[in-house]
Amino acid sequence: MVLDSAVTAAPDLDRELPVLLLRTDPNPFHHGTLGAIRSLGRLGVSVHAGLGGRAEPCTASRYLCRQHPVEPKDERDLLLRLNIIARRIGRRALLVPLDDAGAVFAAEHSAALAKEFVLSPPTPWTPRSVADKSELHRRCRALGIPTAESHFPDIPEEADAVLGRLGFPCVAKWARPWLLPSGQRSTMLVTGRAQAHRLLAGTAGPAGPLILQRYIAPGAGDWFFHGYFDDGGRCLFGGAGRKHVSYPAHTGHTVAGEWVCNPELEAHAHAVAARLGIRGVVDMDFRRDGENGDYALLDCNPRLGAQFRLFSDRGGLDLARVVHLAASGRAVPEPRPAYGRTIVVEQQYLQSSLRSPDALAHVRRFRDAHEFAWYAPDDLAPFVALGRRAASKAIGRAVRSSSALAQRARAAKTSGGN
Repeated sequence: MVLDSAVTAAPDLDRELPVLLLRTDPNPFHHGTLGAIRSLGRLGVSVHAGLGGRAEPCTASRYLCRQHPVEPKDERDLLLRLNIIARRIGRRALLVPLDDAGAVFAAEHSAALAKEFVLSPPTPWTPRSVADKSELHRRCRALGIPTAESHFPDIPEEADAVLGRLGFPCVAKWARPWLLPSGQRSTMLVTGRAQAHRLLAGTAGPAGPLILQRYIAPGAGDWFFHGYFDDGGRCLFGGAGRKHVSYPAHTGHTVAGEWVCNPELEAHAHAVAARLGIRGVVDMDFRRDGENGDYALLDCNPRLGAQFRLFSDRGGLDLARVVHLAASGRAVPEPRPAYGRTIVVEQQYLQSSLRSPDALAHVRRFRDAHEFAWYAPDDLAPFVALGRRAASKAIGRAVRSSSALAQRARAAKTSGGN
């Protein structure tokens, strides 16, 4: 393992400005939450977390001041809960959303939140317009931003016509994934008409419509860009990353990534951000289209990406710290890129490795990682809690599987007796 040593000249953050991390998604394995807790907490900032789940491994971190459970019934209830949390903190705190729902909420309720929280930055743009994948596609088409061919079928017959055009596999995704039931996947590969019909039947809810999108093979590059744009649209900090391994494969999030020197992609990402009017922090996913060489924009998330700690530069600057510096009115230092830096999300990377024919390459990548999502020598408790949680989950699956096998055996025995 190649773990980064302590940075000798980390940015000077305002310790009088506490932070409330907001995530309504109850996913207990969201490693971006832990990354933000550690990044800010290591520099003496008081970090609070308003989380949708109850017991999460990240809350064991020594750098977390306090967890505040957030399980709102609706937006009005969330406003009330945030006001209560603000009174507990005792001073105005910087509100940092970690999921799309939180980012959209903070933007659309900024006037009501501004009394109790610092919002970074006060922007004229609408996060909903990029978080909603159907609206993002329409905007990209109107603005001439390369993206994958996408369709919005309403009935099975329309889906069949689209599938005949796109071929297999293609990608299916819901427009507003933050409104999906907990545990339901937002993006997946479609390999047959019956599968598409089943998905289409489930689009009546608020997460729809269903989008069928041309699959762009990752052979020419599976890329992402994280950045922070000030009120004038200038990028204060940004980096291009290459996704080496994703989970689930082909459509999932980064579980092994590398910071790459790619001026072409960076320039393209800056141009995309300018056209979309993006301000503040953003996480964009691209695929290099082998047919025309374009970097096609697949997703645009108006918040910190879960793997943002990959982009920790040689001066100790990362996007969480940039957000804090900008919100407190402090200057953001000139970035010092650390090209070649890598990150691994341990438990999901290991699951992916078991399915790979090139196990040796996976072992080397794991061994040489500069950053791990969960393991850190100065903060071991979340890693231990993750292991316990994963073990408990595995035992639960084994018990349910054994129970199902036993029931089938009893049913077969009863049937045979008759």
